[in-house]
Amino acid sequence: MTAVADTPSAGRVAAFLRPRVGGFPRPFWVLWAGTLLNRLGTMVQPFLGLYLTTARGLSLTEAGVVMAVLGAGSFAGQIAGGWLADRIGRRATLTLATVGTGTAMLGLGHARGLPAILAAAVLLGLLLDMYRPAAQAMVADLVSPADRPRAFGLLFWAINLGWAVAMVLGGTLARHGFLWLFWIDALSCAAFGVLVWRAVPETRAPADGPAAGGGFADVLRDRVMVAYVLITLVYTFVLMQAMTTMPLAMGADGLTARDYGLAIAANGVMIVLVQPLVNAWLSHRDHSRVMAAGFALVGAGHLATLLASSLAGYTAAILVWTAGEITAAAVLQAVVADLAPAHLRGRYNGVYGMAWSGAFLLAPLGGTWLLGHGGPPALWVTSGTLGLAAAAAQLALAPAIRRRSLLVRMTKPLPGN
Repeated sequence: MTAVADTPSAGRVAAFLRPRVGGFPRPFWVLWAGTLLNRLGTMVQPFLGLYLTTARGLSLTEAGVVMAVLGAGSFAGQIAGGWLADRIGRRATLTLATVGTGTAMLGLGHARGLPAILAAAVLLGLLLDMYRPAAQAMVADLVSPADRPRAFGLLFWAINLGWAVAMVLGGTLARHGFLWLFWIDALSCAAFGVLVWRAVPETRAPADGPAAGGGFADVLRDRVMVAYVLITLVYTFVLMQAMTTMPLAMGADGLTARDYGLAIAANGVMIVLVQPLVNAWLSHRDHSRVMAAGFALVGAGHLATLLASSLAGYTAAILVWTAGEITAAAVLQAVVADLAPAHLRGRYNGVYGMAWSGAFLLAPLGGTWLLGHGGPPALWVTSGTLGLAAAAAQLALAPAIRRRSLLVRMTKPLPGN
């Protein structure tokens, strides 16, 4: 009787879940679980500046240099990761990068003195994001074009869920010693790589090897891809202001670091709760229109910050641009997969990753300059305008992306994909 009574309820749950999480191969779910595990252990980066200035006694300038070196290293790491993913395979590249990151993380945690810390930061910066092109190419290898937006959306959700938990745990553990953060981060990175090595077969088809030809020059000659990367750079520059200059602007309004923590927590909570509900619906819409709507919402959210002077005001603005972030994230990575030839997926994702690495470097420099020379109005008007400009540029690029995506969907899938 119980089984019969439970059947309608179970059927409703299955009907809800099937269009959102159904239809993916087992290796994708291994990759998803590894991504979540890795992000649950990502505890060093949010607290790195505090660690360098307190536990290691560096000045603000010295700490800034270390963090700039770390960020600059990700440029080279993205390119190297893309090249390796196409040459030696996705699985080997991901494992090498994540296990190497764990080792470098421990090196930075135990380094003493500025020269040793800088050397460890160079190595960590190179390895930290090297896995990303391989992981993204692996998803494109495993999942059909029609299902890729859902797949990348699920990874986006796992990243944000893990990040939210890691921020809470990291802050608690830091009170008992920063070295705990380095060990947990290192172990989670290595566990991700080992999990993929043991449970995911190589997804790069044999024809994707060096014999297929091509290189980064081919990516740079792809004008649609280059334009898309530049638009993403502008969008990410705007998005990153919330993580770099917003705390400074809130401080100028008399708000505290705790207030910023409460306000920005709304971003993670909204993503975790809302993104699974809308991802499948957004993934079936025209990719460029979805992105343009997302970029415009992010721009509008930053413009709305002009009106904020209280915790409630900043939180409301954050919720507006978070809606835009959720919208854009539903299809951002899927477009790269549509544009990339199978034998160059690693390199295409490496070049795309440079837009994010570039924004991480440029956002604090540009944002603080605007804040220092024109105050919050200059910062938020410029950021909002750039977000709207990115939306307009994406709409202009839309016909070219649609043509390329149609060609991809008409191409017969590779055996085993």
